[in-house]
Amino acid sequence: MTLDRAVLMFAGFVVLASLALGHFVSPWWLLLTAFAGVNMIQASVTGFCPAALVFKLFGIKEGCAFR
Repeated sequence: MTLDRAVLMFAGFVVLASLALGHFVSPWWLLLTAFAGVNMIQASVTGFCPAALVFKLFGIKEGCAFR
């Protein structure tokens, strides 16, 4: 698994988890979905992603988007 795929998988998990929590627990959890979306837009523009830094510490090999 490359760093790019790990970041995309994590972002997808965060979105799905926050949607489920927003439906079953509290609508305030939908703010996490908004945060994930803003973070994905920011990462696509700047190339900086905090999750990529964390995954890199775990030894996941680099991909094309995040280095």
